[in-house]
Amino acid sequence: MIIDHYDIVIVGGGPVGMALALGLHDSGISSLLLEARGLPEKDEDPRPLALSHGSYLILQRLKVWDKLIHNTPIRTIHISNRGSFGRTILESQDAGVPALGYVVNYHDLFSAMHAQLTTAQSKYIAGALVTRIDTTESSGNVFFDHYGQSKQVTAKLLVLADGGQLTKQIPDINYQSYDYQQWAVVANIRAENKQTGIAYERFTPDGPVALLPNDSDFSLVWTVAPEIVKRITELNDRSFLFQLHQHFGDRLGKFIGAGKRSAFPLSLKYAASSVSQRIALIGNAAQTLHPVAGQGFNLGLRDAYELTHEIIHTKNVSQELGAPTMLSRFHQKRQKDSNAVRIFTDTLVKLFSNDNKILNQAYGFGLSTLDCLPPLKRFVARRMIFGAKG
Repeated sequence: MIIDHYDIVIVGGGPVGMALALGLHDSGISSLLLEARGLPEKDEDPRPLALSHGSYLILQRLKVWDKLIHNTPIRTIHISNRGSFGRTILESQDAGVPALGYVVNYHDLFSAMHAQLTTAQSKYIAGALVTRIDTTESSGNVFFDHYGQSKQVTAKLLVLADGGQLTKQIPDINYQSYDYQQWAVVANIRAENKQTGIAYERFTPDGPVALLPNDSDFSLVWTVAPEIVKRITELNDRSFLFQLHQHFGDRLGKFIGAGKRSAFPLSLKYAASSVSQRIALIGNAAQTLHPVAGQGFNLGLRDAYELTHEIIHTKNVSQELGAPTMLSRFHQKRQKDSNAVRIFTDTLVKLFSNDNKILNQAYGFGLSTLDCLPPLKRFVARRMIFGAKG
């Protein structure tokens, strides 16, 4: 068996893994990206992604943004709590940016990043099913199956950007997890009132419901209890839209159209440490968050961006890639951001997902107070956009 060697091997060719590969292009650092799937079909993953302005800047630097044909800016976020009077409105000028973020389709972003990888002639192998990883003090080994052929590659650093399955093979990587007992139902929605540029986050006892601007329509992320998710997804369009209107309220008038629906369970899962011997975790391999406030993907993209800079810095100062000192620096840099975002999203879900009238009134008062304090609004908005560094 011929064994190829690289400086970096990235396992997981989703947008976070591709961001790292693109960031290392033209750096003089050899990298290989392994992805189990091929290019997904358009209807395979209809999830909307709410990209922060910080993620927009990263994608610009990776020369991906101009390849994204369809995107809708979010200039206003309307936050409310069902059953209480309070609400907060965050606007782009509160954070000093032209837009708080942008809504894109997952497939469109994947395709744009894949096209840029092809343009950059990055080393990328699709259909590579990784079966085993192991490391020594000096290198990491990746064993994978590629259309029936067993192959092996080695690298100074292995980066896991997959869903976290391979970490079961790493003894000192341990996860903390929490099942929210909630599912997210996603679909494209048409409403009577067209309000392009406004995103709605409405908290309810069953969990948050978000409507993100998608051209003149909306992308829905509706949190429901596990016992009713099947019934909700199997309703005909008329009944589904009626139930959504009952749940969300009259702010957008009647809902008049719904696209294909899909659903997935919601949980919190994060690694106690994002590094091990010759290994770094980024994206979903490092943490999986509740979709409230749309923070998960943006956090993963910052993982990739920070690791890119750490790898290039290590090479420029003639230190060894993947050595303990480099991995320790990366872990320390990401720990504050990861912890802050995880605690923020987890707290939002647990605080607002209840039917206690006294607490709901208190939370409503809190939202109203936030709305009256511009410096605090700026603080919150910039941390949602740029992470813990603000």
